[in-house]
Amino acid sequence: MRTTETVIRRAFFYVALAVAALAVFQKIAGLFGYTLWRLLPEQSRLIEITAIALLFNIAMQLHQIRLLSGSKSAEGQK
Repeated sequence: MRTTETVIRRAFFYVALAVAALAVFQKIAGLFGYTLWRLLPEQSRLIEITAIALLFNIAMQLHQIRLLSGSKSAEGQK
């Protein structure tokens, strides 16, 4: 279970970084009058997608920390 959650968290993080990099590259290309792909959403939408993915990643990480700290505090009380 832990390895699955770790893989999912890492996947969300790397996808979010890739989407953020894509938004930056698209913005730079737009400044020079070019586009990367015509079907790609605008930069603000890409940043929103990145923020949502990172927020989900942070929530999963905090949940994992809470589970680990809860099990350690239960062991300490025994």
